[in-house]
Amino acid sequence: MYIESVPNRGSPPAILLRESFRDNGRVGKRTLANLSAWPTALVEGFRTLLKGGVAVAADGIRIRRALPHGHAAAVLGTIRAIGLDRLLGRPTDKRLAPLAIALIASRMISPASKLATARDLAADTASSSLGRLLELGAVDEVELYRALDWLGARQGAIETALARRHLKDGALVLYDVSSSWLEGRCCELARFGYSRDGKKGKLQIVYGLLCAADGCPVAVEVFEGNTADPMTLSAQIDKLKARFGLSRVVLVGDRGMITSTRIRDELKRLGSTGSLHCARRRSALCSRRAERTDPHRGNRYHVRDRLIP
Repeated sequence: MYIESVPNRGSPPAILLRESFRDNGRVGKRTLANLSAWPTALVEGFRTLLKGGVAVAADGIRIRRALPHGHAAAVLGTIRAIGLDRLLGRPTDKRLAPLAIALIASRMISPASKLATARDLAADTASSSLGRLLELGAVDEVELYRALDWLGARQGAIETALARRHLKDGALVLYDVSSSWLEGRCCELARFGYSRDGKKGKLQIVYGLLCAADGCPVAVEVFEGNTADPMTLSAQIDKLKARFGLSRVVLVGDRGMITSTRIRDELKRLGSTGSLHCARRRSALCSRRAERTDPHRGNRYHVRDRLIP
């Protein structure tokens, strides 16, 4: 059976309930009922039932809440597609992993304090479908800090896994330093220093970021707020050698950070282990390259400059 609308000249169309049948190989149809007097909503509901659906009264559905979904699904889908959720590890407390993923996604969707993020994720006060997609339920800021503590303990393993995926011997490594000011007096790394934000009289922290050649972040380290940019370089070279197992890298950074003095100091400290290539930005990109000489003639380095167009 089906419902058919039949044009009726200048009058409203006739709404007929019909069925098809076959007679001696020919297909015909017969009218079972005239539904023209029925309300449109009732006709459409009957049509839905005939197609195997479920008809609901017009006042049977009320939209009480609609959460933004697209951006949350896109970010969460990307995290899973690149395997970042698997890279974080599996904690003993299974709730920590989805909370950590929620923190990462929230920084891209709606960056805010941990208290505001907890409200955005909690089911009763959610600002998107992210909490529902991760099945978090009720969330408070204490849980988020616990997830951060777990991530902090896992930082070394996560960075090593990222380096294994994105870096190799002879790779180009990008490094830069920035700072962020903060309120409060409880941060053990907070110091007064040169503020890139122009916030005079505010405590701050300094952090350095190592990236692969394509800009993918690999490692981050936080320093005291009064640490000069060149003083952060040694820790990064040690990280590349000791933790990531790289013996040859091309390190690219700002000229004010990779100074001639810093390069000479690092060469002395490196001794006979591998080679170091440093590129710094000036009017042109000046690459100060260090290569070890024949080991039979001692552990000396030839240092030369070259301009890269």
